[in-house]
Amino acid sequence: MSNRRPPGMAVARLRCAAAIGVATATPAAAARPLRREPAFLPVHVPGAARLRLSPCRIPPPRAAAAAMSSPARAEHEAGAWYAVPGLSLRDHRFAVPLDHSSPDSGAAITVFAREVVAAGKEDAALPYLLYLQGGPGFESPRPMEAGGWLKKACEDHRVVLLDQRGTGLSTPLTPSSLSQITSPAKQVEYLKHFRADNIVKDAEFIRLRLVPDAKPWTVLGQSYGGFCAVTYLSFAPEGLKSVLLTGGLPPLGEPCTAQTVYRACFKQVQLQNEKYYKRYPQDIQVVHDVIRCLSESEGGGVVLPSGGRLTPKMLQCLGLSGLGSGSGFERLHYLLERVWDPVLVPGAKKSISYYFLKEFEMWLGFDQNPLYALLHESIYCQGSSSKWSAEKVRGEYGSLFDPIKATEEGRPVYFTGEMVFPCMFDEIHALRDLKEAAHLLAEKEDWPQLYDVSKLNNNKVPVAAAVYYEDMYVNFNIAKETASQIAGIRLWVTNEYMHSGIRDGGPHVFEHLMGLLNGKKPLF
Repeated sequence: MSNRRPPGMAVARLRCAAAIGVATATPAAAARPLRREPAFLPVHVPGAARLRLSPCRIPPPRAAAAAMSSPARAEHEAGAWYAVPGLSLRDHRFAVPLDHSSPDSGAAITVFAREVVAAGKEDAALPYLLYLQGGPGFESPRPMEAGGWLKKACEDHRVVLLDQRGTGLSTPLTPSSLSQITSPAKQVEYLKHFRADNIVKDAEFIRLRLVPDAKPWTVLGQSYGGFCAVTYLSFAPEGLKSVLLTGGLPPLGEPCTAQTVYRACFKQVQLQNEKYYKRYPQDIQVVHDVIRCLSESEGGGVVLPSGGRLTPKMLQCLGLSGLGSGSGFERLHYLLERVWDPVLVPGAKKSISYYFLKEFEMWLGFDQNPLYALLHESIYCQGSSSKWSAEKVRGEYGSLFDPIKATEEGRPVYFTGEMVFPCMFDEIHALRDLKEAAHLLAEKEDWPQLYDVSKLNNNKVPVAAAVYYEDMYVNFNIAKETASQIAGIRLWVTNEYMHSGIRDGGPHVFEHLMGLLNGKKPLF
């Protein structure tokens, strides 16, 4: 594989574990940044208000077909087999209701899934494994050849790579497509259907039509994909043979766990910053110089190639991809090496390079995958609003994460982690037209239930989970607390990998988790 630096969106997807461990269009050395997630309060508190559960009822194939907006539209279209080195692939498109709870409304979307088997096994009788991508808002990996966890999984499974609704080829929601919905309130009404509850209902819709005899399948959930898998365990366990989770145990508990998540995550982000600057102490001064340049520029920032603006607070967002994944520190350091243009003419003003500005935009990647920014806090909400929780918790740290004060006081400027802030909808050009919708989503309270703790307490589905001790995205303590609520779960706690374990050591991680389920890794 090439050692070429990753294209920008690859970096952003690494965060969401989008390219994790699969040989994709992104070279292996160019790990995509990772994603996702949480911290929490786990158990149901006696006497607390209970939210109404919304069971995962999927209409049978014929009934669902009748509910589609166009009678001529096929509910399932399968393409012909094609090949990449070592793998055979087949594309599937499904016409599903936008709102599974109201299939008669006529509104429908397309959900795309790619079936993958080892070359020569197209007709083999293999059990199915559904892969749920990290996110929210990122599509499944695009395999270029057999490699990583996918190659290992295809030894014994027929793998289904699902583009979760709103991503990839599943009616993708982009700034341009969302512009067709001109009212922010109507955008919110549309976007509310793109969380884990409906992703699970899509998965069940697909299983009933794709898997022979509609047998249960195994689900592998990475990061946010693991959150979706726990929703699956809560509302449609009959569709599951077993579940594998990699860095994907969600917070349970209070109606909105976002503040609990960010309080835990900010602590880990602080530790990651300390480790980063211990490894690269020379970058303390580099970042100070950049902060001074940005704060002294007209408007408090520098114009980005897309028309957005790089400000001190936006610079800190590089930590989202740079602090929490394997090789993230190195990629961040090498990016900062290229921050300045060379002085070609004596006396010329020192300026931030076009290279750095372009790379900054590519690292974030929100312009192509806005669902991540729009729904990031909403994935923690059940009957309550998030109210920009990350911004609120950041304020609880006083000046610790204030880049200008840190520079003035000679302290290291701390990068932020997996958090979305209101300023992003001002400074990222592609998100500006979605600003009003973002604020409405932050205030929205009537989010449906995503987890059923009582169902998880009585879980019968075999579950194995990799829990990463130094995970910056899915807090270790929160993950442990959630695991205590899932009956029968087997945990593998390790500090050998970061959140990107399924990418960095995919075959090992996959094989270890399968071993926990099939008896090769006994309890004692």
